[in-house]
Amino acid sequence: MSPDASRWRSAEAYDYLDELPASDLAWEYLRRNRDYQDDFQAAEREPEAAGRVARWGLRFPGRSSA
Repeated sequence: MSPDASRWRSAEAYDYLDELPASDLAWEYLRRNRDYQDDFQAAEREPEAAGRVARWGLRFPGRSSA
């Protein structure tokens, strides 16, 4: 889940941020967080590690809580 850094100096690459609702803006920054990326990858590999993503306030509708 590595971001494309090829255009990071281009202001136009970030124009879409001006129109995002707060929840989408939060996601844009959260998904770039290295700690979040590590927890997400662990949860994908190990179902018992899914609790690690709880610290990020994420919910996954449709997934069994059992």
